[in-house]
Amino acid sequence: MPASAAFLQLGLPLGLHPVDVTLLSRLFGSRPPLPAAQAQRLARWRSLSSPDLRAALETSRCVVVDVETSGLNPVRDRLIAIGAVAVDGGQISLTDTFEVILQQSAPSSYANILVHGIGGTAQAAGIEPVQALLDFLDFVGAAPLVAFHTFFDETSIRRAMQQHLGVDFKRPWLDLAYLAPALHPDLAQRLKSLDDWAAQFDIGNFARHSALADAYATAQLLLVLMNRSKPSTDAPSFASLLKQEKTQRSLLRLKE
Repeated sequence: MPASAAFLQLGLPLGLHPVDVTLLSRLFGSRPPLPAAQAQRLARWRSLSSPDLRAALETSRCVVVDVETSGLNPVRDRLIAIGAVAVDGGQISLTDTFEVILQQSAPSSYANILVHGIGGTAQAAGIEPVQALLDFLDFVGAAPLVAFHTFFDETSIRRAMQQHLGVDFKRPWLDLAYLAPALHPDLAQRLKSLDDWAAQFDIGNFARHSALADAYATAQLLLVLMNRSKPSTDAPSFASLLKQEKTQRSLLRLKE
């Protein structure tokens, strides 16, 4: 779910960082320890080496993420679904994707269901949250993450990770909502949303507001931006794109 509407409704600036997970741990309190098998899976993920962000994206793997939630406030609303698409070796692989619906104790509102199409029955029949989040960690591995308006996706996932796994899910995130205007300043004034940028580059979306479909569209946008950012000698790396994103954030703050 692109977060533009969420920021407008909440009055949040686009440069906000995800919610403080230390505060979340106090709010959620202690949680029961994981069963041995799940604890081992989590330990294996924790033991993974940090990714080399300086490696060329044409020779490395990153994961593009989108989420669906019970509302527009990532600090309060529940995580309902995660969709993810890997970009590996500079290409999207349709066999390297992930989608999960987290089991909900109560369905989200009717108005919310109309947005993402995940009905009450599907929410009740979803994957138990601990299992769903461990599956997501297995899929991501050590890869850095990409999203369009990372505040929404990152905050929603970090809250769920803290609540269900006791994990402070700090990962490198690249925000295409800043990278796109950094690389296309001539388009920045009229293109704001994921839909805007996708239409500009003829990127289709087979199921708008489906987490997986939106992640796939975002992954296609990443490939377009990777090609745009190629300097004359070196292929872009996650670190080089992240540097351009941060520069764009700084420029916007100076204009405020």
